[in-house]
Parts: sequence; structure tokens; C-alpha cells
Amino acid sequence: MELEDPQDLRARFRKFLILTNERKKMSKTTLRKRIALTAIAALTAGMLSFASTPVAFAAAGDANVSADDGTDNGSLIVATLASTGVAANAHSATAIGSGHVAATSKGLLVKDSTSGTAQTATALTGAVLSLYAPVTTTAALTASGGSFAGMTAAGSITSVTYNAANSTVLFTGATSATPVAALWTAPTTAGTYTVSLYVSNGLGTAPTTTSPAVTLAGQITVTVVATSAGGTYAASKSECGTAVQVQAPSNTDSTSARNNGQSWYLNLDLDDAYDVSLGSGNLIATATNGGLVSFGTTTATSSAGTASTVVEYGSSQLRSVRIDQPTAGAPLTTTVTVSFNGTTVCTKTVTIRGEVASLEIGDLLTGDLSSANASTLSSRDGTTREGQFGYITAKDSAGNIVNQTHNGTFAGDSATYTPLITAITTVLGTSESTSSNLYRGTLTWTCGATASSAPLKVKFTNTTSGTVITSPAFTARCADNPYTYTAGWDKASYIQGELAKLTVKFLDSKGNPANSLPPGASVITAPMMTLISTTGSATANLKADGSVEYTFAVGLSTGVTAGTFTSTVDFSALTAVAATVAAPSYKVGTGITSVSNEEILKSIVALIASINKQIQALQKLILKR
Repeated sequence: MELEDPQDLRARFRKFLILTNERKKMSKTTLRKRIALTAIAALTAGMLSFASTPVAFAAAGDANVSADDGTDNGSLIVATLASTGVAANAHSATAIGSGHVAATSKGLLVKDSTSGTAQTATALTGAVLSLYAPVTTTAALTASGGSFAGMTAAGSITSVTYNAANSTVLFTGATSATPVAALWTAPTTAGTYTVSLYVSNGLGTAPTTTSPAVTLAGQITVTVVATSAGGTYAASKSECGTAVQVQAPSNTDSTSARNNGQSWYLNLDLDDAYDVSLGSGNLIATATNGGLVSFGTTTATSSAGTASTVVEYGSSQLRSVRIDQPTAGAPLTTTVTVSFNGTTVCTKTVTIRGEVASLEIGDLLTGDLSSANASTLSSRDGTTREGQFGYITAKDSAGNIVNQTHNGTFAGDSATYTPLITAITTVLGTSESTSSNLYRGTLTWTCGATASSAPLKVKFTNTTSGTVITSPAFTARCADNPYTYTAGWDKASYIQGELAKLTVKFLDSKGNPANSLPPGASVITAPMMTLISTTGSATANLKADGSVEYTFAVGLSTGVTAGTFTSTVDFSALTAVAATVAAPSYKVGTGITSVSNEEILKSIVALIASINKQIQALQKLILKR
């Protein structure tokens, strides 16, 4: 292969720097692509291209691209401009860079954005596609169906010929970059056809009208259809999804939550079956339950709507529908339906949570004496939040769990404090999801020096409205550390395969149920049983009543031996001081009951006696007749 003369190379490189009036009208993205392609073509001019790399080209309905935007011997280009007359128009026999302006196709429905060997297009039966390509050697256009006409060529092309069926057209003699062009008429029978561009292989073999297939430089798979599916909404090619902001449309809905005063956005982009824009039309968005809607774009946040229905004539591309509460503080669940030219194109249901309307207190523990307990259980739910002696769940008036941090603040109800339980410390829940404990707030209380309990309450103040919500009363307990304990099984006897529960109850030095601090390490032996619960470790917290529960599976991998057994429960830190090792007993059976010979004989005698009675009764009945 020979490289182009340096003088010509410099001239071609300068070419990409000169932007024509047409290029000034392009988007920056398209312009950058074309400049890059022209620069590459300039640097590699004169070299045959045997592998075509697809590049970004126009789609049906877009402005035509110049032949010099393609790769010499590596691009087959379709005129995407639609003819406004009765016929299509071929690329004129002028230089690369200007001859494409007048080229038009007829009946082209959709064209992908590539120019290499994997192109696709859809056209009507009998459509005429205007094709052109930049080549530097002998080239041929050939099709699996249909026919060529209107061939044009320029530059160093010496002849243009075609085969008898007009299914192949040959362009001979090109030695420098020049455009070749032809009009291809699609068959009148619907189906799939291929249109291919072949060039010489640089080794002495060139295409002919009878043997065109030498080196494949470009190819289009054309789907020919009897009727167009264009211009009609196609769900498979459109996007519609919910998001917490305006953004590029997607069919994936956001899993986030919206809180009081926040908005939902329904982002959409509407195309037909060919993935072509539906253009402008009548858009209607309607929200149930009084939801407020407004139209906007996916590139700028719109203002909140003032009605539940909004009508607009506008673009179907990159649109958004903003959704808001009709009443501040009130929860909203609404179904938003969007139609385009009378066709429903999107339906989504979203919820905006209201302000806090109720509080639930649960999972309470018992606090330690003479302590604020603020950091005692800082990792109870796997986090480092302080004061987890109880959890607070906040809900709106519809029962939706609310993000507490977004809505307001907590405080203890001082009117419920006592001389022995003097304060409440709270931490707001922060999570948007009920799949995490972080959606719950935490609380603890300050204990005096004496064991006691009191019905306390907490308050939540909604920031927006100022409304204060008071929780139901909950029992806050205070007690000293575990000192002694007892243990017992939930049943006196078990059968292999059952679950057995061992409850250990701890008392403080005054005999009160102990606080919830961990009692320390233990050694528990339970013959014929296997511990399966994860509770009861050395760091496990006791329940509010000072107890902890262990679950065992009755039986071992080798089975069980029936009998009565004694378990031992030893919390060594306590038994070393005042506690006694607990030793509750239980029975274990296999579930199989054995029967003695005496019992079998007794059953047989009873059966015979029963049969004799039935015979006697039958005899009496017969004699009466």
C-alpha cells in the first residue's frame, strides 16, 4: 500500500479545520465527532480500509452527512433526508464534501446511526434509498433483492456499469478519494434484504459485476415492511420512571421515599416502534387524591402545580411531571396518569409522607442505677447510636413511617419525670427505609440510686407546622446489675426433634429483676440438646424483665437416649461472688412407645369379648324374625 503524497495529506488535514455553514448548525457533540473522523481520515488517507468501524451517523429524518465524514473504503452512507417530491435523489457527481446536500431517500422509516458493516434500516415496500460512499479503489454496490439506478461518480472513476438484473453496480478506476452513489429500490415484497459495498483487496483482486464480493466495506440490513409502525407510541421504545429529581428518563422507578414538603418527578421520553421521537402533541397529566402536577423538562426543575390535571401542547421528548402534596403536612398517595394525543403512555403511583402524627415506643430495656445510660447500649442494633434502651417509630396520619430527622425534633415529657427517673435522652431516626433499624429513633432515661419504674412519655415537634405529638406512656425501669439468677426449661419433657427453650432470670442484689446490662460469659451444658440460638453470648443484653432466653434443638446428630437429664447453667462472674450454678432437669424421649406382651394379650382378650357380644346380638335379632 502507498501513502498519500504529503502535499495532499496536508491539504486534507486542513480540510477538517474549515467549518462550512452547514457544520456551524450542528450540535457540539456531532461537530466533535465529525472533526475527529475527518482528522483520522486525513492521517490515514490513501491506505485501504479492510475493517469498517461503525461511527456515529445520522438517523432517518436527520440532515445528511458528507461522504468525507466516513472512512474511505469503509463507510456506506444513506441519505436520511426525505424526498418532498415523487422520487428520490442521488448524491450528485461533485466533490466529497458538497454532493450530499441534494441527496434524498423515499420511504425510509428508520436508520441506525452507524455507517459500517452492521447497519440496520427499515423502509416501506418499493422504497428508494439514496446511497453513497467515499472510495479510493474499484468498488461495487450489490443487493440481495431490489435494483439499482441513478448511479453517479466523480473524480478518478473511469466507468460505471451494472449487471443484467441491476442488482450490482460497479465503479471502476478510482485512485484517490471520490464519492460513488446509486439509488436502490427496495422489493415490493416485505422481507429482509442486504445492501453491501465491496472494494478491491489491495492485492490485485477487484470487484466485478459478476463477482463483486471481494472486501466488505459497508453493509445495511434493510427490513422492508408493507406499512409503517412509525408515529405511534411504543412502550418498548419509550421511557417512563419515577425519581426524586429531574433526570434522564428511565423505566426503572426510584426506591427512595419522599417526605413532607418534598416532590416526586415522573420523567419520560416517548418514541415510536422505530425508536423515533413522536414529536410534539397534546400531553395530559392527571393525579388522583388531589395530587398537584405540573409539566417541565428533564433538565430543569419546574414549579409546583396548582391543579390535579394539567394539559399542554408540547414536545414528547425529555419531559417531566412534578408531583406535590395538595395540603402541607398531609400524606399523599396518588396515581398519576400521563396521556399523549389521547393514548395513555405512563401510569405511576407514588407516596409523599406527611408530618408526624403518632409515636410508637417499643423494645424497651432496663436502665442501670445512678446512670444516664446514654452510651451503655450504643451498638444494640449494629450501629453506634447512643441510648438504645428503647425505640421510637414515628408515623404520619396514614400510618406511613416517617423520616424523623426530616420532620422535627424529640424531647422528653418533663411532666412525667420522677425524683428517681429524672430525664429522657432521645436520638432521631435517620433512615428513609424500614428495612433498617435506622428509621427508628432511640431513647434512654437517667436513673437514680434506687430501683424504680415510671410511666414516661416523649414529645415530637413538627418543624413545619409546629404541631407537638406526645407518645403513649411507656414503662421505664431502673435496677442494679445482675447479681443472682435462676434457670428453667419451658417443658418438663421433650421428644426428639422438638425445640426447647431455657430461660435464665437475673436479679440484682436487692432481689429486683436486674437491669439489661450483659451478665457476662456462661457455660451451659444440656445433655441430648444442641444450642441453636444466637442470643445469650457474653455481650447479650437482658430483656426489660432481667431475663435472657436460649433455644435448643432436642437431639444430637447421633440421636437421643431416652431418660432424665440435668443441665447446668454457670455465669462464672456471678457464681464467683454470690450466685449458685443452676441445674434444672428435664426428660427426653425418642417418641417411640414400647408395648409389653401382657398389654398385647389383654388387648386380644378384649377384642374377642367384643366380637362375642356382637355375635350374640346378631343371633337374638335373627330369632325375633
